[in-house]
Amino acid sequence: MGAGAPRGAGGPGDGGGLRASLSGLTTRGRSFVAAGIAAAACAYVLGQGALLRVGLLLALLPLICVYALHRTRYRVSGSRRLTPGRVPAGAEARVQLRMDNVSRLPTGLLMLQDRVPYVLGPRPRFVLDRVEPGGRREVSYRVRSDLRGRYPLGPLQLRLTDPFGLVELTRSFSTYDTLTVIPRTEPLPPVRLTGESNGYGDGSRRSLALAGDDDVIPRGYRRGDDLRRVHWRSTARYGELMVRREEQPQRSRATVLLDTRRLAFDGAGPDSAFEWAVSAAASSLVHVLEQGFSARLLTDTGSAAPGEGGGGFSAGGQESAEAAGLMMDTLAVVGHSDGAGLSRAYDAVRGGGYGEGGGDGLLIAFFGDLDDVQTELAARMRQRTSGAVAFVLDTAAWGGRPVPGHDVVPLEERLRRLRDAGWTALAATPGVAFGELWRQAGTARIGTGTSGGRE
Repeated sequence: MGAGAPRGAGGPGDGGGLRASLSGLTTRGRSFVAAGIAAAACAYVLGQGALLRVGLLLALLPLICVYALHRTRYRVSGSRRLTPGRVPAGAEARVQLRMDNVSRLPTGLLMLQDRVPYVLGPRPRFVLDRVEPGGRREVSYRVRSDLRGRYPLGPLQLRLTDPFGLVELTRSFSTYDTLTVIPRTEPLPPVRLTGESNGYGDGSRRSLALAGDDDVIPRGYRRGDDLRRVHWRSTARYGELMVRREEQPQRSRATVLLDTRRLAFDGAGPDSAFEWAVSAAASSLVHVLEQGFSARLLTDTGSAAPGEGGGGFSAGGQESAEAAGLMMDTLAVVGHSDGAGLSRAYDAVRGGGYGEGGGDGLLIAFFGDLDDVQTELAARMRQRTSGAVAFVLDTAAWGGRPVPGHDVVPLEERLRRLRDAGWTALAATPGVAFGELWRQAGTARIGTGTSGGRE
């Protein structure tokens, strides 16, 4: 089978030579060959000419079908369209398959099959009747997964069969698509975690577009600029009208820290403590981005998303949307780390662009089980931030068992020590919606050591 594939499509391979095509004999085809050989042998022993002709017919018919399918040169192209390519866990995505017959001959009966991981559902199969020259057939199916991750779709396989069902030949296209299943998120109430209504405002640090209050590198005059912004000293120097640049507000920053240490969590599956933390971190990121913050995702390994430039924080506008996608993609595949401590995360927070002595950065952390050293390290992270909220999960409360040899500090002691250091620390227990914990964090006074209650 030849191939002429449009954009985004792959053509099926030729499947090898005639010997490879013989492997396409079905059970019925092999039975015909065996029956034909047996009949021919009996006819030779018994001297029955009529039985010999029957035996030859039975044996040769499947071979003729193999040769006919092998010589068939259908030129078909196939494409796959995945909508959308990124879905939350539990949501459905639609996959549309399209087959085009680009040859001058009609096709026979075709079976279309797409390969998908078992977690997305059963393997879809479609039977396509005769496709006329230049014709097109479109079919679709849906996939869903309750488990986050990245799942390949493909390759698309096409099966040819003869009218008698004696031979089936499979041809595979070469293209794949990837479905990204991101964690579930929930809308969060707008609360004032840093004393600001959103990521901008009078309380946010502001910076000029260039260096200093005098704006020593102004830009050229543009039609419509206010003449009161003319920088006369630069105008005299460059011989053309120059104006001062506008002051550019710097967005408030938020870091979402996710503890992924294998020592900190026990258990797996959609209802485990770790999956709750991943989903809550995703909800936090979406919320702070919607509120206008420049955000980044940080793990205990010290790696940040969307990138290391500018401390790993997202930019504004369209770049912010792209950064959100990168962070969601990271959370889709994040797993347990083998690290034993939070030192790398501490270094990243300390040098993460907050400036000396702290800054306007908000830190939202999701911690698992902590020993004495890690509790102290987590408490010290508060020093470089203007606000810090910790959601602390306890393995025992989620039905897990602490790792042997890992001396875990009791939950209440962890909360007390974090609050004493200035954190707003809340216990994340099974059955409590993250939106409710988020509301409690908003009603607590950050930095005062309270865990709830209204001001």
